[in-house]
Amino acid sequence: MDAIKFVHEQLTPKKTFPDFKAGDNITVNYKIIEGVKERIQAFRGDVIQKKGHGETATFTVRKIASGVGVDRVFPFYSPNIESIEVNKKGKVRRARIYYLRDLKGKKARIKEKMVLTGEAAKA
Repeated sequence: MDAIKFVHEQLTPKKTFPDFKAGDNITVNYKIIEGVKERIQAFRGDVIQKKGHGETATFTVRKIASGVGVDRVFPFYSPNIESIEVNKKGKVRRARIYYLRDLKGKKARIKEKMVLTGEAAKA
């Protein structure tokens, strides 16, 4: 088991991403390779879950495209992930919010967590 861990640590580049959790709205800039061409495509949606640990960790992002829900699983340490940006912090009570798949319209909204900054945070 130690040999497998050692190989994973040596081969996996350590990337630093912002801290996010289930319920947060993020944008994942992902490299798309089409033949010889390479481009970056943004995938913006809500994080449904974070799964695993170490080099095999993944996270699932869900967005609504043309009225159809699309889930996409991204490996944390994929060489194709260019960057991750956190747009909004969500206020949820679960670590895996699969119930969003059954909701539509306004019911599928996630409340935004208010973060205190500056003077208000010190008081």
